[in-house]
Amino acid sequence: MVTRIPAPRKAAPGRSTSPLRTMRDQAPEVARKAAQALPPAARKAATVVQKNVRRAATGMLGLSGERMSKVDTAWLRMDSHSNLMMINGVWTLSPGITWEALCDRVQQRLLQYPRFRQRVVEDAAGATWVEDRNFDIAAHVLREKLPHQQGHSMQRALQDRVGELAMQPLDTRRPLWQMHLIEDFVGDDGAKGSALIVRIHHCIADGIALISVTMSLVDGGSEPPKRKPRADKDGATAEDWIADALIKPFTGLTVKALDLAGDSAAKSLQMLGDPEKAMHHGLAGTMDMARVAYQLVSDAAALALMPDDSPTRLKGQPGSAKRVAWCPPIPLEEVKAIGKALNCSINDVLLSCVAGAIGGYLRSQGDDPTGQEIRAMIPVNLRPMEEAWKLGNRFGLVPLVLPIGVANPVERVYEVRKRMNALKGSTQPILAFAMLAVAGLMIKPAQDALLNLFGRKTTAVMTNVPGPKEQLTLCGSRVTQCMFWVPQSGDIGLGVSILSYGGGVQFGVITDTTLCPEPQQIIDAFAPEFDQLSLLTLMLPWGD
Repeated sequence: MVTRIPAPRKAAPGRSTSPLRTMRDQAPEVARKAAQALPPAARKAATVVQKNVRRAATGMLGLSGERMSKVDTAWLRMDSHSNLMMINGVWTLSPGITWEALCDRVQQRLLQYPRFRQRVVEDAAGATWVEDRNFDIAAHVLREKLPHQQGHSMQRALQDRVGELAMQPLDTRRPLWQMHLIEDFVGDDGAKGSALIVRIHHCIADGIALISVTMSLVDGGSEPPKRKPRADKDGATAEDWIADALIKPFTGLTVKALDLAGDSAAKSLQMLGDPEKAMHHGLAGTMDMARVAYQLVSDAAALALMPDDSPTRLKGQPGSAKRVAWCPPIPLEEVKAIGKALNCSINDVLLSCVAGAIGGYLRSQGDDPTGQEIRAMIPVNLRPMEEAWKLGNRFGLVPLVLPIGVANPVERVYEVRKRMNALKGSTQPILAFAMLAVAGLMIKPAQDALLNLFGRKTTAVMTNVPGPKEQLTLCGSRVTQCMFWVPQSGDIGLGVSILSYGGGVQFGVITDTTLCPEPQQIIDAFAPEFDQLSLLTLMLPWGD
C-alpha cells in the first residue's frame, strides 16, 4: 500500500513556507495513516516503541534524577502475573503503637534514605530514580483493620492479609513501598499489641540492605551516613567492574552458553579452555582474559545444564494467589549446640530441617519423596556489611539441591553439609549477579527468557538473613516477632525464609496456592524435624 502525502498548504500572508516547516506540519497525519495501515499487533508494538522513545528523549532532555543500576533494573522488570518482586515483612509489637507515631518515625528516619522519597521513571534504556514532588506520607503508611472470620484467629487473618498484599502491585506513580499498620492486634499468645506489614519492591534493596534500614527505624537507631551523589566519571562500583570485565566482552558467549546442550557445549568449552585457540578466534585479547572467559562460560553452561528437579507437587505453573505462614522462634543456642555436636554449621542444621519439613509435608499429602531432591536458589551477599546502607541489590545466587528424600535427620544434616561445602569458592554467585546485570540491559522478553533458566531448574527460593541479636523497640513498643519473605521469579511457587532475631530463629514460608494451598502444613513439620534431630544428637555415642 502506498500512502499519499497531502499537498503542502499555502502559506499564510506574511509567513514563509520552508521544507522543514512543511515536514513538521505533515508528520502527524502521515504517521497516523501509516499506523492505520499496520496490522493490530504491529500497531501495538509501534505504539510501545514510540512511547519508549518519547520517554528516552525526555530523559536525555534533562530529566533530573539518578540512573538505576542494571541489576536493580532487572528486578524492576521481573514482575509477572504469578510473582511480584516485593519483599514482604511482618512485625508484631507489644504494646500497640499509633499510626501518628509511626508516621513521625518514618518521616524522621526512613525518609532520610532518598530511595524512599523517589519514584521510578522507565525509559527505553532503563530507569531513573526521580524525586516525588507530590510525596504523601498517608499514601505509604496506611492504617487498617483485619477482617474477622468465624473460627479464625487474628494470627490467621494476619497471614491471609500478608498473602493478599503479596499479590497487590505497588503504585508505580509513587515510591515503591508501603507500610500497613494494624493498630489493634492480638496474637495466638493472647498478648495485645499492633502488627505492621511492610512491602518494598526488590529494585530498592535486597534483604541485607533492608536490615540496615530496619536498624535506622527502631528506637535508638541512627540516620544513614550522608551520601554524595556520584558522578558518572568516578562512580565505579563492583557492578561497573563486573560489567566492564565480564559482561561486555562475553555477553554473547554467556547467552549462547545458556542455549548449549550436549556435545556442542563440550566442544565450545574445549575451545575456550585453550587460550591460544581462544585468541585465534578473537574471543579474548590476553591469556588471562581467555581464562576468565573459560570460567564464565563454564559456570554459565553448568547452570544451563543443571538437571531438572524431581517432579513434586510443589513445582508447576503457579496461579495468582499467595499464602504465608511462620512458626514461633526456636532458641538459637539449641541450634548452635546441635551444630557443634555434629561438627556442622548453623546453616547446615537449619537447611536440613527445612528439607525434612518439605519431605514430611509431601508424605502427609500421600506422596513418597524417597530418593527425590529439589533445588533451591540461595542468595549470597556480595557487599561489605558496612556498605549495606547504600541500598540497591548486591547479591548472587547459588543452587543448593536439598535432599528431601533422606528420612534420617542426622544423615540428612551431613548430606546438606557436604553439598554446602561443595559450593564454597564457587564463582556462580558472581555469574548470577552478572546475568542480572545483562538482563537489565535487555528488553523485557529477552530478560524473561534469560532469567527463566532459574525457574525451569528450581523449586524454591530460600534465604537466611542474620537479624539483630538483641530485641528491638519501635516507638516505645517491643518488637516481639519479625518475619519476611523474599519474592520468587518466573514459575517458582515456593519461598522459604530463615531469620535470626533476639536469640531465636524463625522459619517462614510463602507459597502459591495452586501448588500448595496450606503452607502452614510445611511450617507445622519444621519444629518436629528440629526436635527429632535434637533428640538423635543427644542419643549419639560420645567419647570421653
